[in-house]
Amino acid sequence: MLEADRATGTGPSVVWFRDDLRLADHPALHEALVRGAPIVAVFVLDEESPGVRPLGGASRWWLHNSLRALTSSLADLGVPLVLRRGPAEAIITEVAAATAASAVYWNRRYGGAERDLDTRIKAELRNTGVAAHSFAGSLLFEPWTIQTGQGKPYSVFTPFWRACLAAPLPRDPYPAPTGLDAWPGDLPSDDLQAWTLEPTRPDWAEGLRATWRPGEASAHTRLAEFLQDRLPRYADDRDLPAEDATSGLSPHLRWGEISPYQVWHATRRASESLTGSAAKGAVRFLTELGWREFSYHVLFHAPNLASHNWKPDFDAFPWQPLDEQALHAWQQGRTGFALVDAGMRELWRTGTMHNRVRMVTASFLTKNLLIDWREGERWFWDTLVDADPASNPASWQWVAGSGADAAPYFRIFNPELQFAKFDPHQSYVRANVPEWGTDAYPTPIVDLGETRRAALAAYETVKAAKASA
Repeated sequence: MLEADRATGTGPSVVWFRDDLRLADHPALHEALVRGAPIVAVFVLDEESPGVRPLGGASRWWLHNSLRALTSSLADLGVPLVLRRGPAEAIITEVAAATAASAVYWNRRYGGAERDLDTRIKAELRNTGVAAHSFAGSLLFEPWTIQTGQGKPYSVFTPFWRACLAAPLPRDPYPAPTGLDAWPGDLPSDDLQAWTLEPTRPDWAEGLRATWRPGEASAHTRLAEFLQDRLPRYADDRDLPAEDATSGLSPHLRWGEISPYQVWHATRRASESLTGSAAKGAVRFLTELGWREFSYHVLFHAPNLASHNWKPDFDAFPWQPLDEQALHAWQQGRTGFALVDAGMRELWRTGTMHNRVRMVTASFLTKNLLIDWREGERWFWDTLVDADPASNPASWQWVAGSGADAAPYFRIFNPELQFAKFDPHQSYVRANVPEWGTDAYPTPIVDLGETRRAALAAYETVKAAKASA
């Protein structure tokens, strides 16, 4: 922290929780502890500030339960979590004034609207004599610190990750606080239940409750179990959706219930005793953490990633007029292609989908149905518990061919070949599509060969437009 940013008054420190719903390895909270003044903990549900994207349904369910867990953890240390709903700029400055705070601390977010908001808040606080500082708590490598030799952002993952690995090692995680000094005043707080983040009529979250336990403690339990039981076979089994081989940490990382620093160092420690393919599993897993970093690197330099083609050439792609019937068949898992349908039904039931199957379902929508990738990205944003502002649009654009690190050719996943290769015993499909193989299962809604040829022809339009530019 720069000396000019340090708080000089005797007022409390406001810690603004955002996408970092944890106590351990929380840099903003750590700085408040170092400062030594009483602490005000606040969370703002902001769906009103310009450009801030409202949460999808599954994310709202997760947020409700994660806030419950965080509220309990803070209460155990004697600090209430103040909940407020509305524009963050007005709320944070009001909280700082109401508590006569000398400092406000938060961990950074990387979307364009969020950065603009943070800049305005920081300036307003400093203009009133309140120290305001943000910290790196969500990424291992800040997006502006990793550059090409020409000082530009990376557009391809492999050299990006190579540059990250050549950079200074990520810092050690901060320990969880064992005690906090709460600000003694009384600050009004919303009732979490009144935010109605959980569905009621209808209550579609039964599968989410059966699958997940949001919160910091659950995140660390999941990490420990993964490192002990699944990391040794991760390299061999990670692409098999029927195998319980992945970490399941993506929603915990998305909501900051565990930090990438904690995951990084715990994995490095666990890998020290591994050899052969087991050791490769650790490298592969950390590379997946690298893809998350790359997605945020891309988002930081392309803030409109969820709405605009990362490759401008792709603006010429001739998406077909939206076929609502085909889109609904895809959303409901009734396309007649087993692996696609299994994935879409798993998504609706559990709020997640195996990564291999995510690629297949996204390819089917964009290449076989020729439906704009933004339709799929919006559906995933609404239904994924790990709907991430960087990884979700970056992944959709990667599959569509419009994004960073997309293949130099037009990649089309054949769902039947993918089914045969990655679910050879049909275990995943049968678990999610019980009527598969019976007369009750729908017939395919498209011909794979015809739609592949149509997709390749559509891509020729992009190539022609680029050549004539």
